[in-house]
Amino acid sequence: MTFRALLATKPHDAISTQVVEFDEADLSPGDVTVAVDYSTVNYKDGLAITGRMPIIQSFPLIPGIDFSGTVIASTNPDFAVGDPVLVNGWALSHDHHGGYAQRARVKSEWLVKIPQPLSTRDAMAIGTAGYTAMLSVLALEHGGLTPDRGDVLVTGASGGVGSVAVALLSGLGYRVVASTGRLEETDYLKSLGATEVIDRRELSQAGAPVANERWAGAVDSVGSHTLANVLAQTKYRGVVTTCGIAQGPDLPGSVLPFVLRNVTLAGIDSVNAPQKVRLEAWSRLAKDLDLNKLNSTTSTIGLAQIDDVARLVLDGKIRGRTLVDVNA
Repeated sequence: MTFRALLATKPHDAISTQVVEFDEADLSPGDVTVAVDYSTVNYKDGLAITGRMPIIQSFPLIPGIDFSGTVIASTNPDFAVGDPVLVNGWALSHDHHGGYAQRARVKSEWLVKIPQPLSTRDAMAIGTAGYTAMLSVLALEHGGLTPDRGDVLVTGASGGVGSVAVALLSGLGYRVVASTGRLEETDYLKSLGATEVIDRRELSQAGAPVANERWAGAVDSVGSHTLANVLAQTKYRGVVTTCGIAQGPDLPGSVLPFVLRNVTLAGIDSVNAPQKVRLEAWSRLAKDLDLNKLNSTTSTIGLAQIDDVARLVLDGKIRGRTLVDVNA
């Protein structure tokens, strides 16, 4: 059987992608086969497709670090034909064919059954970016952060992780400060629940090692000087999570926020998170995320549009979440 897929090749030094007819027999090994409904375009997908980072380790390969769909074949009794499932991360788009296709075959231990009331569409409207946002919220809570402690900052707020983080945190009762490089998105961010919107330039340049305390916690997807300044302005015993490198992977800061203010910096890894953590995150997303807000963050494309959108994601020109309907 053949099906449509976006295939990445590297004939010379540059990565090229093309929608092709792919043979199911050539899928990566696994004990569960899924008829894919949706995938997404995340920041990491942009890095993979453009080759800006060596995400894809084997060519040719179907990219896409996540997908949702329905089980059509399984040799694992925990997953039956007809089960709605999703995958985030693991080896997808590294050395295992990913979600930009109408079929996928994966290891059953990578799968999560989609919790009610989420549909396969909802699951990928959330996608890896939204799941990462939920992992960040869990880390803030694990660090003892509660709404009465003060404001929570979200950097890169108009992007995928940021948009869902704003919606989640505001729904949980936090006063959210959203940092963005696109102030024209202020109304959008306030519709998601942000109380205050600030220009990212307030945080993106070199700053003092410690500065006036502004927020009790933060979700950062930017890195570099932004993260250093976020830490420098975090209140005593505050909690900051880091999950992205949009500005850069460096951290040109100081230990002073940690030793003078007892600030906690929690790293967020969505790729290899233990299954117990994944199940908790998706259970909380099903309970805590306002689906009306989620829908307002989401646009939908087909396989043929992925390449162009991936580049826009890296340039910070995409609002919210981009859903890929692999059957469109």
